[in-house]
Amino acid sequence: MSTTIAARPLSSRVRISPAGDLRVVASALGLLGWIVTVIGSWIPSFWGDEAASVMSAERPLSTLWPELGRVDAVHGTYYLFLHFWIDLFGASELSVRFPSTVAVGFVVAGTVVLGDLLFRRRVAVFAGIVCIVLPRVDYMGAEGRSYAIGTAMAVWLTVLFVTLVRRRTRTALPWLAYGLVLAASVYVFLYLVLLAVVHGIVLLASRRSRPLLRPWFVAVVGAVVLASPVIYYATVERHQISFLAHRHYLTFERLAVLQWFGNPWMAAAGWALVIVAVVALARRRSAALVLTVSWLLVPMLLLLLGNELLSPMYTIRYLSFCAPAVALLVAVGVSTIGRDWVRLGVLALLVALVIPTDVFQRSPYAKDDGSDWRQLAEVVAANAHAGDDVVFDNTPTASRKPRLALRLYPQDFARLTDVTLRTPYFRRAGLWDAVSSVAEVGASLTPTVWDVELSTSPTHVNLLELQRLGYTVTKELPVHRTVVYELTKANP
Repeated sequence: MSTTIAARPLSSRVRISPAGDLRVVASALGLLGWIVTVIGSWIPSFWGDEAASVMSAERPLSTLWPELGRVDAVHGTYYLFLHFWIDLFGASELSVRFPSTVAVGFVVAGTVVLGDLLFRRRVAVFAGIVCIVLPRVDYMGAEGRSYAIGTAMAVWLTVLFVTLVRRRTRTALPWLAYGLVLAASVYVFLYLVLLAVVHGIVLLASRRSRPLLRPWFVAVVGAVVLASPVIYYATVERHQISFLAHRHYLTFERLAVLQWFGNPWMAAAGWALVIVAVVALARRRSAALVLTVSWLLVPMLLLLLGNELLSPMYTIRYLSFCAPAVALLVAVGVSTIGRDWVRLGVLALLVALVIPTDVFQRSPYAKDDGSDWRQLAEVVAANAHAGDDVVFDNTPTASRKPRLALRLYPQDFARLTDVTLRTPYFRRAGLWDAVSSVAEVGASLTPTVWDVELSTSPTHVNLLELQRLGYTVTKELPVHRTVVYELTKANP
C-alpha cells in the first residue's frame, strides 16, 4: 500500500515561518547530528588535503597571501578561519575537524526546516534522520576541509530562497541578503555558485514564480561580482587539479555508490527510494520535485560536462553540498511506503546498511586509502633518539608524501634533524617544503638515520642511496601504508 506525498507548492502563500515545535525538532535533530558526527572524529589520521588545511592555517598571515596567489585561492576563506581557530584550540584532529562536526548539525537542522517547507513534518523528520547517517555527510563532518561548512550554507541559502519564493518577495532588501549569502558561500567553496543555477531552474519551471526571475538574477549577478576575485583565481589556478584527469575518477562506483551512499547495499536502497520519490512527486507535478532533483543532478551534470569540455572538475567531495537533496528525496521515498511501522522499518534498515561504512570512516586508517601519518609519527617517537636524522620518501604525489607527518605531528619529530629540508613551506609561495635528496646531504648525515618510506613506492630511492653510503638496515617497522627503517653506519 502506498500513500501520496503532499508537497507544498512553492508559490503558495501559506505561513512559512517555522512553528515553535519545528524549531525544537530541527534543533534536536541538528544536535543529534553533531553528536553522532563528532564521536570518533579524532580517530582517523590526517591525510593530504587536511595537511594542506593545517599547514596553510599555521603559516604567518603575511605568507598566506602569496600562497593563495599561486595555489588554493578557492580555500583561502577557510584557511583564514582555521588560522585563528588553531591559534585558539590547537591543531589536533579533534580541534581541526570540530568546526565541520558543528556544521553538520546545521546541515541536518536546515534539511529538517527545508523538508517542512517543501513537504510535511514527517518527511522533514525522516530527512533529518537520513541526513545524519548518510555516509557522505558523515565523511565531510570528520574532515578538516570546508565541505561541511559549505553544505550548511547551501541548505540555509535554499531555505532562504524557498521562503522568498513562497512569499513572492520582489523587494530588493531580501534578495540583497540572498546575494550576499550566495557570495559568501562561493568564497567558502567555489562550486556553490552552481546552486544559483538550481534556484534559477526552479523559478523557470513555475509560471507563477517567473516574475521573481528579475530580482533573483540581479542578486546572482551581484553575488558573482562580489565573488569575482575568487572566481578569477580559481580560473588561473585550475591546473592545480589537473591530476584528476589521470586518476580515472569517473567510474560507475564513484558516481552511483561512493558519491552518496558509501556501499553497494545502501546505494541500491537509496537509489530505489529516490526513484520512488521522483515517481510520487511527478504525479503531483510538484515544484519540490524540480528543486530536489535539480539540486541532486544539475551540479553533477555541469561538473561532468566541464570535465569533458574544459578541464578536470569532478571528484566526490566537490558535490557534498548536494547531500541535503539526497536526504530529502530518500525521505520522500520512505514516506510513500505503506504504514507507519513499515516506514520505521525501512528507516531502521537504512541505518543498519550504513553502519559498516560509518564505522569504517571512524577507523584509524580511514582517510585516503589508508593514511597512517599519526601512527608512523608515534613509531618514530617511540624508537628514535635525540640527534638522529630523519629522511622521507619523496617519490609519491605531493599530498601523500610521508614527510607531511612531520608537519602534522611535529612533537613526535622534535628530537630529530630534518636533514633534507632546504626551504620550509612557510617561506615559499606554495603548499609544501622544498627538500634536497639524500645524495646531496650524504656528507652531513649522522651515524643513525630514520628513513620513512611509502610501502607501495616502486623504488625506495632513499633506502638504496643510504645503503650505497654504507648504512645498514637495523630495524624495519611496518606501520600501515608506510614503513619506518632505522639505518646505522659504523663510525669511520
